[in-house]
Amino acid sequence: MKKLLAVLLVLAMALGLCACSAKPQNTQTTEIQTETAEEAPAEEAAEEAPAGNTVKAGFIFLHDENSTYDLNFLNAAKEACEAMGVEYIIKTNIPEGQECYDAAMELIDEGCNFIFADSFGHEDFMIQAAKENPNVQFAHATGTKAHTEGLSNYHNAFAEIFEGRFLAGVAAGMKLNEMIENGTITADQAKMGYVGAYTYAEVISGYSSFFLGARYVCPSVTMEVTFTGSWYDETAEKEGANKLIQNGCVLISQHADSMGAPTACETAGVPNVSYNGSTESVAPNTFIVSSRIDWAPYMTYCMECIRDGKEIETDWTGTLATGSVKLTDVNTKVAAEGTVEKMEEVKAMLENDSLEVFDVTTFTVDGKGVDSYMADVDTDPEYTPDTEAVVDGAFRESKFRSAPYFDLQIDGITLLDTAF
Repeated sequence: MKKLLAVLLVLAMALGLCACSAKPQNTQTTEIQTETAEEAPAEEAAEEAPAGNTVKAGFIFLHDENSTYDLNFLNAAKEACEAMGVEYIIKTNIPEGQECYDAAMELIDEGCNFIFADSFGHEDFMIQAAKENPNVQFAHATGTKAHTEGLSNYHNAFAEIFEGRFLAGVAAGMKLNEMIENGTITADQAKMGYVGAYTYAEVISGYSSFFLGARYVCPSVTMEVTFTGSWYDETAEKEGANKLIQNGCVLISQHADSMGAPTACETAGVPNVSYNGSTESVAPNTFIVSSRIDWAPYMTYCMECIRDGKEIETDWTGTLATGSVKLTDVNTKVAAEGTVEKMEEVKAMLENDSLEVFDVTTFTVDGKGVDSYMADVDTDPEYTPDTEAVVDGAFRESKFRSAPYFDLQIDGITLLDTAF
């Protein structure tokens, strides 16, 4: 009898070991997709990862890989976690509502001690979860409240993408110059169009820096902007691009997340500068370049802090130097000759601070120069709501808070609608 019990005990232990070594499986529903990283064998992980606190990461994304915005985050999350040997779970198609809080709590229940969300409207729900779970670190992209909430476990991050937008604008301006030189358009017909999502500062900062980059090399350029009222609406984005093209815009860019605008440009044969990743696959004959934020450096930084027991910055801003501001390869088949060289020249000037994107001598508002601007940087009414943003001759975007606050409507840009 004792021998039989011993055999049964050995079998039970073997089965238990088999169950523990099984790899996590991906699960998916219609609305929410959860992706779990495959775990490396314990011995291999111990050799690769430095000693420290164990990190398990959870990610909450507004859409899925069909959105260029969310795909950019998805790729960064996988790159950062896999490089560090960190187990991770990804939840996609999480709306900007109670669903975000629920997703965060589910990730905590699954053992995550680092949770990242990617959309502006997720913020209040991330803060709610952070307050209830002080031992979990929360990071939020594009948010504004970390520096006024005062939580040691809630953090905001963004990057100086206005420099990437400016460089993309330089590529657009070079293309306009080529069209003028070829006689395709006249100098006064150098009008660009821009498909924006909302009239938020993030979008305003983006289209303004893009415009200033184009004007840096093509002084006669003007721009029209239309808004869709959605971060992701392929039909609305395509309609917006077509409206701009019909209005005489000869080059289109966007701050919206579908392939709507690029496909409209490809159909119409109008050059396009996209955002958050290359759209060459759907617009091989019109795509020029795209700027984006690379979130992998920030995600890696956060997870290293947790592993090493260090504090995460409350408000973190990525730069060209941190590798957080990126541009795709230039599509030389479409771009003007000399575009790559010009962009490299301008990039070097941005990096050594000899060129400022929002140099106040380079733009006016209602025909007047800007030598002072009190920006709404703080969101807590108990804090002073306005901060002088013009310092040493330039508007200092993302200096006093990581998320954009440039909301000036500069001359040369016409808004077709402002309902959003």
